Amino acid sequence: MYGMDQSNEYHHKDIFYHTLEVVDNAAQLSDKLDLRLAALVHDIAKPKTRRLSKSKGYTFYGHDDVGARMLKGISSNMKFSNSTRDYITKLTALHLRPISLAKKDVTDSAIRRLIVDAGEEIDDLMKLCRADITTKNPKNITKYLGNFDRVEKRMSEVIEIDKLKAFQSPVRGDEIMKMFNLGPGKEVGKIKTMVEEQSLMVKLRTIILHAMSFLDQIKQQKK
Repeated sequence: MYGMDQSNEYHHKDIFYHTLEVVDNAAQLSDKLDLRLAALVHDIAKPKTRRLSKSKGYTFYGHDDVGARMLKGISSNMKFSNSTRDYITKLTALHLRPISLAKKDVTDSAIRRLIVDAGEEIDDLMKLCRADITTKNPKNITKYLGNFDRVEKRMSEVIEIDKLKAFQSPVRGDEIMKMFNLGPGKEVGKIKTMVEEQSLMVKLRTIILHAMSFLDQIKQQKK
């Protein structure tokens, strides 16, 4: 990586120096050692994929996939644990996905695929993406961070939509008709809707109470 220049909208310094800055940024965002390791290796395939384009300057097409494949062998040679190998391989393979989603109008399905592919590492993936911003231009920093904020907001919205879609009504229409001695009609639908809304509110109140209890526990620990 050392001495290998790169020129695109995100990077303006050599790959090695950029990588060290990403590691420093990751250390500011998390104490997790594996995240810092992922920051160190996420661009490991850039020297191998580096090409010079007359219109775009240096390009590194496919360095995410190539890097992920390289890390499987490297992890074995370095005797990394399976969990560390899987973690750095996944983050390296996915580290460009949030950037691409931030650049264009995205569908719920595209956001959902990222959430599913990243799994439990989705939060760490977004931390790595934020750490990958090493520009010193304040306007660009604001722009890129804003892009990731929008992606994270969309992820939260998609998760909530999916939860609502998965919601199972606590009562069926035939049960309401039997309970209230009603025939098919609007009244049954109104009662069913009311029960579902109350059920959702109860779940929401339960979540809030759990969150408040958790915050109280944290405050007590700090004391």
